Amino acid sequence: MVQAVINLGEYQDRILTIVKGKFGLRNKSEAVNFVINKFEEDLLEPELKPEYVEKVKKIEKKGTFKKYKSIEALRKDLENA
Repeated sequence: MVQAVINLGEYQDRILTIVKGKFGLRNKSEAVNFVINKFEEDLLEPELKPEYVEKVKKIEKKGTFKKYKSIEALRKDLENA
């Protein structure tokens, strides 16, 4: 476990207190970890789901490639693969 001393402004401290209370966390350390994990889920690239990888592999096996005019068209084709 890594320990860190951080300086928070009054507003940021209030936000952590709200997060701590809303999600039933024991202390502000858990609240900081919760916020970091939420940030990771929302903003960093997620790992590809196994179902998606299988669909892409099926398309690669077909050996046919198409050009798509939009991402929505690609998603629709992948959903039906």
